[in-house]
Amino acid sequence: MTALPEQPATRRPEQTPGTPSGTLMQVRGLTKTFPVATSLLERWRGGPRRAVQALTDVHLSVRRGETLGIVGESGCGKSTLARCLVRLYDPDEGSVRYGGEEVTALRGAALRAYNRRVQMIFQDPYSSLNPRMSVGQVLREALSVHRMRPPAEQEARVQELLTLVGLPQSAAGRLPHEFSGGQRQRIGIARALALEPECLIADELVSALDVSVQAQVVNLLLELQERLDLTVLFVAHDLRLVQHLSHRVAVMYLGRVVEVADTAQVFGAPRHPYTQALLAAAPSLDPARRTAAPALQGELPSPLNIPSGCAFRTRCPQAFARCAEERPALQPLPEGGEVACHLYSPVTSGAAPGQLDKVTP
Repeated sequence: MTALPEQPATRRPEQTPGTPSGTLMQVRGLTKTFPVATSLLERWRGGPRRAVQALTDVHLSVRRGETLGIVGESGCGKSTLARCLVRLYDPDEGSVRYGGEEVTALRGAALRAYNRRVQMIFQDPYSSLNPRMSVGQVLREALSVHRMRPPAEQEARVQELLTLVGLPQSAAGRLPHEFSGGQRQRIGIARALALEPECLIADELVSALDVSVQAQVVNLLLELQERLDLTVLFVAHDLRLVQHLSHRVAVMYLGRVVEVADTAQVFGAPRHPYTQALLAAAPSLDPARRTAAPALQGELPSPLNIPSGCAFRTRCPQAFARCAEERPALQPLPEGGEVACHLYSPVTSGAAPGQLDKVTP
């Protein structure tokens, strides 16, 4: 396994056996808030209850067989979105449809069936594994709970999963603390694959690993996707990895999706000012790839007090009056993709419905 190049070429859909086709998962208007604990004095005074706005009206589609990268600064809602999609969190509002079925309404056996089809790989492989259970017990538990294999066949399946992720068969009898970070992440992948899912959600899969180990785990994910025909949601803040892995990219800011487009378009001709600033902030050794876009100014606003209108306006060098008054909706672009920015407004005349044009602030 070789390390990833400093600026890898974008992977095209036609380069993989499973060419993306059709919509597998559709997210519409997804909203999630978390209440903030208040002191006894505040409650006695009858002060308003505060809440963190983790997700706000998120719209997203995932095509069957694709890798969709989800990027943004820390605190933008990437992990919350991932957990809502696997029903670890129940959204306050909105819809998640998977294969035409409404996920937010699933209960009991129907929810367990959905969980077999969509699995999540967590950021911290150590905290997501039971330290008192051996690797073999962890994998057998998944098989037993979901009745994927009868007891007599479970041991063979455990060995098959370990081989699939590049671990020795002797690993089944060892505890999680006996492995390195990269090996523990492979165990997390094996546990997710135990249920034979159609879709994997990888939440910051390699952010806690050394660079050389990152390359090994990323290459393993690519091999498994092609071999098992998986759909992957790759949540990350490393733009280099997202560019290498993804067919399309969704950019999030303060709980909202602000731009969605093919990887080549996002990295070659980004539309949203936040996307432009995010790419400009990414280090590059190639002068030809450096952009002149202004760097982000100021701190990310608190999700307890999101700015009115466009949430990015307080840091945007191109903001104008309308940005403070009206929240931009995610709109389609003529060249493909979608963007939520007032710099792109519907054409008033002489254009097809939904066509956008750039306006001068």
